[in-house]
Amino acid sequence: MMTPGSTPSTAPAVTKANPRRAAAAAWIGSALEYYDFFIYGTAAALVFGRVFFPDSNPLAGTLLALATFGVGYLARPIGALVLGHLGDTVGRKKVLVLTVLLMGISTVLVGFLPSYEQIGVAAPVLLVLLRLAQGFSAGGEQAGANSMSMEHAPDHRRAFFTSFTLSGTQAGQIFATAVFIPVALLPEAQLLSWGWRIPFWISAIVIVVAFLIRRTLDETPVFTAEVAGGVVAEVPVRVLFRDHWRGVLRVIAAALIASVSTIFTVYALSFAVNTVGLDRTTMLWVGVLANVAALGTIPLWAMLSDRVGRKPVFIAGSLGCAALMFAYLYAIAIANYPLIFLVGIGMFGFVYTATSAVWPAFYAEMFPATVRLSGMAIGTQIGFAVAGFAPTIAIAVAGDGANAWFIVAVITAIICIINVIAVATAKETFQTPMSQLGLKQVSTEQASRVTV
Repeated sequence: MMTPGSTPSTAPAVTKANPRRAAAAAWIGSALEYYDFFIYGTAAALVFGRVFFPDSNPLAGTLLALATFGVGYLARPIGALVLGHLGDTVGRKKVLVLTVLLMGISTVLVGFLPSYEQIGVAAPVLLVLLRLAQGFSAGGEQAGANSMSMEHAPDHRRAFFTSFTLSGTQAGQIFATAVFIPVALLPEAQLLSWGWRIPFWISAIVIVVAFLIRRTLDETPVFTAEVAGGVVAEVPVRVLFRDHWRGVLRVIAAALIASVSTIFTVYALSFAVNTVGLDRTTMLWVGVLANVAALGTIPLWAMLSDRVGRKPVFIAGSLGCAALMFAYLYAIAIANYPLIFLVGIGMFGFVYTATSAVWPAFYAEMFPATVRLSGMAIGTQIGFAVAGFAPTIAIAVAGDGANAWFIVAVITAIICIINVIAVATAKETFQTPMSQLGLKQVSTEQASRVTV
């Protein structure tokens, strides 16, 4: 009988792992998978209100379209529960292959959906069902990729190697937004009839490429050692909620920081195009350039956190986002394009990335290996579920007036403060050895009861 996270003496040495290959595979897979996830958000902000909810007034149509974006986040905790269990019992690799197939197939099918005018209410119903499938898949994607890359990484570079998962996510956003730029230039009738479908059809390539990449991965030395030593928990979620529930709650609160991303990506785009009347192509370029900047800053912030700790980097990023969201939405409200680009790229490409770079390692380090994927997946996806509805909540609370941006900025700042409190009260883990991660959260009496 062994305690959670302990490593049998037969465990492969960490130095025998291949952290670069694992990180590269996590980057590529996440980029391809999150391309699928984010093209939906862009389409929801630009066209879905008119394609699937044409009988609504403009505000209601936009609200309903953004709600379908948020629905995907409802399925993420369920996906986290199921896929987290699979990842902690049958392996990280199998989960990563499953998630990319499910995401790719459901996204391609969105591109073939008939419009509301063609089949009536069945069209938005089918749209919601496919969005739920996307959300279920995403529920295990990042936690699986993070576990894979971290368990291959040396102790002193865990943040650096796990940060490639989030760099891949940013790349997925770049691809998703960039694909929509030429599509957005189409005449209105062509955009609404077939143009918006092109980014979804491209996902057919995603399915093939990502599947081939993921299936060649090696399982992590940590999980392989658990299997060899017979220490895989039969019901990881039972151990998780019995012994590590505080860690799950902390991750949920900290993961609310993802609201900054959804407000920036979805709400701000909708506010700029549909309320202020700014050029949609120009606003799409803000997202592209911000994410390009993020590709360079994420690994730098991660390396800093490997030297000074997770908490100071994370907290600095959260406080910076709280302040800069006011400036970004104000720039949109006054239609100042130079200021929009300056603040948008600064906030999302440089400041928000301080949080993105740190959380993959920080959250994973809160749990032992036996429940790591479950703990990280469930905690993040519940937090992300709230973040997914942040644009919908923002529009519902603030309305569509010219000054609605200020209320949205206040809501975002409050969310950032919640994140800061959760992170500031956590234990610093950047110098904790891999075999000891999560063990301090469990008493000796509790550890002796764990059945594995």
